[in-house]
Amino acid sequence: MEKSIKYKSHCPQYLGLDVFGDKWTLLIIRDMIIDGKRHFREFLSSEEKIASNILTNRLQALELEGIIRKESDPMHKQKIIYSLTEKGIDLFPILMEIAKWSIKYKEVDIEKAARANKIIKGGKETQQAIMKELKREHSPN
Repeated sequence: MEKSIKYKSHCPQYLGLDVFGDKWTLLIIRDMIIDGKRHFREFLSSEEKIASNILTNRLQALELEGIIRKESDPMHKQKIIYSLTEKGIDLFPILMEIAKWSIKYKEVDIEKAARANKIIKGGKETQQAIMKELKREHSPN
């Protein structure tokens, strides 16, 4: 538990939602996990059209929370590449549970639902395999 931050509640759901409870934060994580986005401009190109100031704010918050890390892109020293930490990769099952709920109760894009359903139907083994690959892809060099 963080020592310097004063929280209104220490309820487990409250503490989690304090970190990733807005749509933009989870959409950034989704873009990294599902679409392999790693650069600022790639996040801006998402269909939800996040504003650059909100993106900057959320990336900073995710870095401070230890969910992502940033480093210079070895291909372009003036660019930053964002990577998931283990803490960020551990959000993958939460994203899949949200997708499962949305598929059941909302009108979803058929192609995107098919991709999510394949992962959901694969169960924990599929999710763990994806998480293992994410850890390999996002590990610091």
